[in-house]
Amino acid sequence: MGALPIGPLGEYIREQRRNAQYSVRQLAQAAGVSNPYLSQIERGLRKPSAEILQQLAKALRISAETLYVRAGLLDGGADVDPDAATEKVRAAVADDPWLSARQKRALLDIYEAFRLESARDVAARDAKNDEDIDGIEDIEDEDNREIRGSAVAGPTEQ
Repeated sequence: MGALPIGPLGEYIREQRRNAQYSVRQLAQAAGVSNPYLSQIERGLRKPSAEILQQLAKALRISAETLYVRAGLLDGGADVDPDAATEKVRAAVADDPWLSARQKRALLDIYEAFRLESARDVAARDAKNDEDIDGIEDIEDEDNREIRGSAVAGPTEQ
């Protein structure tokens, strides 16, 4: 069996964390893992064990099975694919015999508006996180220049 991509799992955990209005630090503390480890999971750099997934699920108040499926530890249904889930929603609205055409259109418009709003929120948060990371790198560059500068100057005499 080949390796499974772990990026989508991390993206899903990040989305659930944001929906729960947790910072990385808060979720890490609630799940009993370190901040850097959780950050690496969210960025798809680490594949968490089943035990860690269970701790994250408990902290996020979601089903551990959902995380197991997304991690490839359990077989899941078609609803794991976000595009398939979107199509299921659209199909369910379209197939509902109790709704008029106007009501169906209104529901789908609202659904799309929520999806766009969520996508914008995620993009804005990602942009802010990128800015925060860039700021940290700038500080590290300044520190490295200061260290190199003091090494070139040599030790100070007293």
